[in-house]
Formats: sequence, structure tokens, C-alpha cells
Amino acid sequence: MNTEINNDVDVVIIGGGVAGCIAAIALAESYHVVLIDKLDQPVERIGECLPPAARRILRRLDLLDGLESAVPPGGQSPHLKNIGTRSYWGKEQVQIVDHLRNPDGFGWHLDRRGFETYLRKAALKRGVNCVWPAKLHDAHYENLYWHITAEPVGEASKSNDYCYRAKFVIDASGRQSHFARKSGVQRQHFDKLIACWATLPDFEQNKMSTISASELGWWYSAPLPNNKRVLALQTDSDLIDRREIKNVSQFIKLAQANSEVAKIIEHNQGGIEFHQTVAANSTRLNQVAGQQWAALGDAAISFDPLSSQGMFNAMAGAMQLAEMLIVFGLIENPGSKNMVQFQNAYTYQIDQIWSHYINHKKTFYRQEMRWKESVFWKRRHDD
Repeated sequence: MNTEINNDVDVVIIGGGVAGCIAAIALAESYHVVLIDKLDQPVERIGECLPPAARRILRRLDLLDGLESAVPPGGQSPHLKNIGTRSYWGKEQVQIVDHLRNPDGFGWHLDRRGFETYLRKAALKRGVNCVWPAKLHDAHYENLYWHITAEPVGEASKSNDYCYRAKFVIDASGRQSHFARKSGVQRQHFDKLIACWATLPDFEQNKMSTISASELGWWYSAPLPNNKRVLALQTDSDLIDRREIKNVSQFIKLAQANSEVAKIIEHNQGGIEFHQTVAANSTRLNQVAGQQWAALGDAAISFDPLSSQGMFNAMAGAMQLAEMLIVFGLIENPGSKNMVQFQNAYTYQIDQIWSHYINHKKTFYRQEMRWKESVFWKRRHDD
């Protein structure tokens, strides 16, 4: 880890996840970038699919070949091809969406932690000053600069704080939106969706993802590297006891109530490992850009996982934000009139993405009417 104290930099990025790393890599060729994250290493997350269109972004940043060739000696690829999805939605008959004819090729079932580790290493190689583990302590704006202080955490907590004067700050700290929150920006929550997820050995012949609706919400399952499979229940936080769901037997009982999920776990009940319950609701910041700062990825807007947009939106948004910073010349002229134009343009862009997402979400949930009187579905039909 590089340690630079009281340093003038071009861009400080808060959050070293997918959004923060892609933004850092995209900007590193043009600017001096500092990337701050509170975790020394990425943590295990629910398995996620990266759509085929992400290949364009990875190729543009010269990251595609490295991702696809990242196979340890004698080992398996850390990521699996995503050939498509089986959907049991709106009716009992299966509907299949495959990627066989997609011009971008296949997507991936990611080892999410492995993917984030790969992006972190790429950022380091591109010259990004990566500071972790450290958390944002203070941020204030003065004389055309953001004064950012980050304090080390964990074993490094006795070290000096990291202090930077930055011409621009990107908040890529996820749903917590640490920077925006310290700046007094509030967040709106539009539903109570959570995801309760577990893993189990994968003995399924079919390697497609599965989405299956149920009275309580909907289930998602997909293969993972190393012959594992993720299984997740999406429901509202007030419809289930989070303490009780941690009990594997209770999780299995809920899974068995869904005929398609019951088939997946039929021979694997003893190998199920419950991991955690995480927020999966639709949220957005009341303000996504301000004086020499912008929120990115989940820090700006977070999606229902049904949309499969979260990670790709973070990557695409990072590329677009990096391009806008260059086009508007905000680093070279931080106090220019272009700042207001940038704020308006970036806000409009986020508003358009959000509007499209909300319309898509409403349409898709209203296709499922089998349990229209249950609380979970009634909430979504009444929106």
C-alpha cells in the first residue's frame, strides 16, 4: 500500500469495489488518482452474473484477456460462462433466455471476490494510489479543493491519517454512500427487499441460472466456480424473521415450498451453507452530483437484483463519468462554469437510467399474478 500524506491529487475515489476500480482504471492514464477502501481484501458476496455487454468495457480497458486467462496452474477458471436463464415467472412453464445468439458472446457467473481482486490488482498496475484498509473520516470543500481525510483501520489503525487535497471526488462506496452522507445528502428507499443467500454443492446438469417466483417473493439460483451453486430468496424484510432464516433447516423449509428450487436442493440439503442477509432494495440519492463531486454505481442508485443491472450499471457508469470529467475539463479547471453543465448532464443521465429501471421493474413484477393477494406481490402491483 502506498502512503501519501498531505498530497495534492486530481481525483479521490471512495470505495474500491467494481465501480470504484473501473473508474480509477479509466482515469489513471490521464490523472493522478487515489482509491480508498475500508477493506484490505474484497469479501465474499452473493454470486452475480456479468452480462455479455460487459465485454466491451473490459476490452476497452484492456482487462478482458487477463480476466479470461486468470486460471491457476492445475485449477479451474474463477469464472463460468453464463449461457442463459430459466425463468418460472407468471406461469409454471419455463421460459428460457439464452446468450447463444448474443453478438457480444457469453457473460459470466462470477467469483465476485476474485473479480474485485483482479480489478484491484489492475488498478495498482495502472499507477492508481490504492489506500486500504482505510475509511473516510472527514471531507470538506475549501478554495476549489476537497480536503479528504481517511483513517487507517484494523492492524494499521495506529498509522497516520491519509490527507489529500483533491480537485474531484467520486463516491463509489455503495449503498452506504459515505461521502455523500457526510456532505448531508439524504437517500430515498422505495421498498424493503432483502436477499437471503446460501451456497451448496452443484450437481445440476443444467448450468443455466434459475429464477422462480413464489408467494413470499422469488428465488434465484446460479452455478458458481468450484462446483458450487448460489441459492437466494428475495423477499421483504418485514415478511420474514432474519434471525430465524439463519437456521439452515428453516431456509431449506422455505426452499422446499418452491417446486423448482426443491428440485435443486433435493440431493444437497446436507451441504447447504447459509451466508447472510443483505439489502436488495431500490434506493437513490436525492443529489447525485455537486461541486466537484459525483456519486457512482450503488452509491447513486441501487437496483432490485431482478433487473440484473447493478454491476453492469456500475461499470458503464464509471466509464461514462470518466469520459465526462475529461470532456468537461473539470480536473484542469475545477472552478469553471463547466461544473454546472456537468452536474446537469450527469444528473440527467442518472435520472434517465432510473426512470427506465422503474418502468422495467413495474412491468416485470406485474407479469406475475399468481399470488396477487399476498403482501409481497400486492405491494408491487399497487406501486
